Amino acid sequence: MKHSISITIILVALFLVSHVIGLLVIKHYLPESSELPLGIQKPQLESNTSFIPIFIMIIVATIIALFLMKFEAMRLWKFWFLISVFVTLVVSFSSFLNSIIAIIAAVIFAIWKTFKPNIYIHNFTELFIYGGLAAIFVPVLSPISIIILLVLISIYDMIAVWKTKHMVSMAKFQTKSKMFVGLLVPYKKTKENKKIKSEKVSEAILGGGDIAFPLMLSGVVLKTFGFIPALIISLSASLGLILLLILAKKGKFYPAMPFISAACFIGYFIVFLSF
Repeated sequence: MKHSISITIILVALFLVSHVIGLLVIKHYLPESSELPLGIQKPQLESNTSFIPIFIMIIVATIIALFLMKFEAMRLWKFWFLISVFVTLVVSFSSFLNSIIAIIAAVIFAIWKTFKPNIYIHNFTELFIYGGLAAIFVPVLSPISIIILLVLISIYDMIAVWKTKHMVSMAKFQTKSKMFVGLLVPYKKTKENKKIKSEKVSEAILGGGDIAFPLMLSGVVLKTFGFIPALIISLSASLGLILLLILAKKGKFYPAMPFISAACFIGYFIVFLSF
């Protein structure tokens, strides 16, 4: 088991809460004709082939991130991080708050998260970020396109973690820079060596993509079948995450998307037969 039972429960609970909040955000922006705040435009893509440009955007974004990491362009990284957090938060907050209050809150939390981060602000904002991101892309995704996208992302995740290992390098860089994209739960790990007992701070992490992509499938199910079926997908994704954390070994990195995607597909099969 990669982490203790208590840390595993916390990480999975945060994952599930982010999905519930995300579904409420997505629901707010349905039907597809509804507008996003600040004049943010939804992508104009064909729903059945939208997975192609979205996957290309992911690859391009990864290349840019690797470039910034290689040359330690921290100012550009911070600017990109700040803008991304602000945009997704304002979309998410606007589904719960008055637009002016949502903008002010998004500005405050985006700046706080970027320049004065702490674990509470980090994870609080992460709970809302992925709903804002999913609300932008769910309208242009069909069931078949999001399923293909999950397959592609799962294959890419395995290559990036096990073969090229650049995803591991990115995770370490983000954690060190205190601008990690995803959930992060620090904990003290006790080590005993002969008569010496020491404590080391470690982190349980889950990348942002591992939250966002299954949420997009839940969002597509939401607009097709309704809220309860969408929640079934998110619960299935949580079970996939639990299985990964149980099977994973300490000190090793694993691609989460193959486990989560497989669980999502089982959930989708159940939904398809039941609703």
